[in-house]
Amino acid sequence: MCYGKCARCIGYSLVGLAVLCIVANILLYFPNGETRYASENHLSYFVWFFSGIIGGGLLMLLPAFVFIGLEQDDCCGCCGHENCGKRCAMLSSVLAALIGIAGSGYCVIVAALGLAEGPRCMDYFGQWNYTFASTKGQYLLDTSTWSQCIEPKHIVEWNVSLFSILLALGGIEFILCLIQVINGVLGGICGYCCSRQQVRICVKITTPRQDHNFPLFHCNLYILLVLICKTLY
Repeated sequence: MCYGKCARCIGYSLVGLAVLCIVANILLYFPNGETRYASENHLSYFVWFFSGIIGGGLLMLLPAFVFIGLEQDDCCGCCGHENCGKRCAMLSSVLAALIGIAGSGYCVIVAALGLAEGPRCMDYFGQWNYTFASTKGQYLLDTSTWSQCIEPKHIVEWNVSLFSILLALGGIEFILCLIQVINGVLGGICGYCCSRQQVRICVKITTPRQDHNFPLFHCNLYILLVLICKTLY
């Protein structure tokens, strides 16, 4: 399998995961399908960090689309060697993967904090507060205490389920982006193609012609300069 095809598979997976993160985050604003709790500011403040919408969602779409289009990306080639352009594209995808790592990491951290803090709800005394904040997440193991939240009904189950989903999805996105970092580095250093037939084609393309005035060293230097420019700008 080519490094580009692997990146494309990761890209399509990230698109699906990003959509699920956005949906899960939106559902957090509507406990029991009601909108009044959001308008009355009775939701956990971790819900307003948009971890699933921004971190696991929108920020994940950028690297996803980069990975999907990577297989057809020639990155302009260099010194007459098209495969060098593909190597440049693979190495450039590492930067997009780092953006994905940052977004998914943000999603995981906020979801974990949301689970540890617990929901904001009305207790037996009619006060709106974070009933389980002092338990440091121990309430997750003792479901008998969940009845302390009177309103919204089943808010503990609602928050635990959705934040757990965001935590899991963000973790998967983080792993996939990390895999693409490794995949991009290997694709850039070892070559774009890895099947026998494609290796023969790539070797044929990248073999310097006798009448070519530029050695392969200039091609590698060009890649280095492109990566430095992309990093700076």
